[in-house]
Amino acid sequence: MSMKKGRLSLLIFLVPVMMSLCACHGLKGLPEFEMPEEFDESRTYNITFWAKNDTNKTQSDIYKKTISDFEALYPNINVNLRLYNDYGRIYNDVITNISTNTTPNVCITYPDHIATYKSGVNTVAVLDGLASSPDYGLGGARLRFDGPKASEIIPEFLGECRLGDELYALPFMRSTEAIYINEDMVHDMGYEVPDILTWDLVWEISEKAMEKDSDGDFKLNGQKVMIPFIYKSTDNMMISQLRQKNAPYSTPEGDIEIFNDTTTQLLLEVSKHAKTGAFSTFKISSYPGNFLNAGQCVFAIDSTAGATWMGADAPLSDIAEENRKEFTTVVRPIPQFDPDHPKMISQGPSVCVFNKEDPQEVLASWLFTQFLLTNEVQIAYSKTEGYVPVTSKARQSEEYMEYLALSGTDSEHYGVKMDATKMLLDNTANTFTTPVFNGSASLRDAAGALVENVTKATRRGTDVDEDFIEKTYEDVRSLYKLDVRRQNGDKSDAEGPLPFASKLLIAALIAAWVMIGAVFIRRLLVQRLHS
Repeated sequence: MSMKKGRLSLLIFLVPVMMSLCACHGLKGLPEFEMPEEFDESRTYNITFWAKNDTNKTQSDIYKKTISDFEALYPNINVNLRLYNDYGRIYNDVITNISTNTTPNVCITYPDHIATYKSGVNTVAVLDGLASSPDYGLGGARLRFDGPKASEIIPEFLGECRLGDELYALPFMRSTEAIYINEDMVHDMGYEVPDILTWDLVWEISEKAMEKDSDGDFKLNGQKVMIPFIYKSTDNMMISQLRQKNAPYSTPEGDIEIFNDTTTQLLLEVSKHAKTGAFSTFKISSYPGNFLNAGQCVFAIDSTAGATWMGADAPLSDIAEENRKEFTTVVRPIPQFDPDHPKMISQGPSVCVFNKEDPQEVLASWLFTQFLLTNEVQIAYSKTEGYVPVTSKARQSEEYMEYLALSGTDSEHYGVKMDATKMLLDNTANTFTTPVFNGSASLRDAAGALVENVTKATRRGTDVDEDFIEKTYEDVRSLYKLDVRRQNGDKSDAEGPLPFASKLLIAALIAAWVMIGAVFIRRLLVQRLHS
């Protein structure tokens, strides 16, 4: 056999071997996590923690202090922090790293994202065994810090972290949506702000706010610009309205049910008010707080976690000082169809632990994850925005009660932020979450796209009727890969081990490693040939 044929035969043999090695490492997943009998403190562990902080320096400082305090308790565990300013970037990076088993150890994320992460075999650690450990579990006897017991985590929030019957995360912070209102404008139009607004009242006031004077200025503010009602997160808008009407959205098994008659009627209502200019969205017009603070908006719906950006005296207002207007800001739950039975979405980050080949490394990661639920961390982080702690232990602490009592006294206790926080504390039992499954994140995006597409089309002068909305359904199904058969309950083509984009990434990584290996082998053979 010639040398060339020998080299070719060797490459033909090695390429599939290398591909199989890549596949074994990433695609076949990891062994199922098994809880160690005890934590091996003789070893040093380096774990990575991916978190989001909205470029808020106070939040990033809290993360750094948390890590420092934890490492002082566990000198053999080094925590490396990586900060992001967008949950979507965390999601994309995790998906990319699943194929090479280089995921972080601990990650702040959302249950919708975890549902996709865990489509890889044993990618995310199931936490039930860890949480129930008498030594290292929640409130465990061998913990070096005063962490909460399972009974001290708000049940609604802990339940959100279960996918099926298994616990895949711990809640970190929780928020909901609120409607921030320019009360002075509402009074100027002859209305009062009730404890809970109805959708009909919000639409009625928004339309009245569109009245202009003979010069073409809006009567309400004397300006050329007025968008009475702006919604930040249109996916939450559609999801919340459907839940309030007890209308279908999806099933826990992953059946897509959003394309229904109730959705159509809701979208027709959106179009009606988009046509007059009374309604717009963040994606179309920009951040609602900017319009609210400039006296160009009556109702701005955004997360309670964004409360420090809302109102005349907002500490984090994003507009020029000369454009800010003085007015009374009040905070209420989002509008309801049935005020006697309010329903509002529960949102906010959770923390998941990624599985690794070394169970001791997973246990070290779990210890740090629990530390994020200690009173000091929970209370410090909740003070930065309109979040609420996820444990009754923190909520009932003397420090947190004192924090709430100081509402309105300074920028740290900014009145609007405190009102948003108290609103959520009072309505925890009225919050809800949507079913989580592999693909639920795409469905959430699709819900927002329906509102955005209808609003944009209306503003462009398109006649938005039921036929247009049916066409929009088809476009959104296709764009977000919500297979029609899945809409009818057949999930055969909609489910899979990983999303299509992830499969492409994995294929590209395998191809790259194969090429690198081929080049290396070729150079090795050439060296041997000339030696």
